[in-house]
Amino acid sequence: MFRTLLCIGAGSFAGGIARYLVSKAVENSIPSSFPFGTMTVNIIGCLLIGLLYGTLERCDLLDSNWQLFLIVGFCGGFTTFSTFINENYTLFSQANFAHFFFYPICSFGLGLLALYAGRIAIKLI
Repeated sequence: MFRTLLCIGAGSFAGGIARYLVSKAVENSIPSSFPFGTMTVNIIGCLLIGLLYGTLERCDLLDSNWQLFLIVGFCGGFTTFSTFINENYTLFSQANFAHFFFYPICSFGLGLLALYAGRIAIKLI
């Protein structure tokens, strides 16, 4: 059990740092009141989860500890659903209704497409 928790915790640590760095890089390159950084991180996270699950369905390359590290830990630490919900609340409370409607629709739609693309990419390899 300790090894399981250590794998998840280490992955979460790495994923959280990666989330911060990617989000800040996007926000610094696209200054806007729209939360492009979080949306980008969530879409990349969906693609990564799709790639990982596609790989696991195709072949058994990763042992359970690596699966926990990458999927539960890293991807869980990298994606930002709670931040996403808070940003939607902020957009709504600031009466920024265009962004409030656009942000979740794009995040959800592009996230599904990214996950699908990841799984298809692995099947094509």
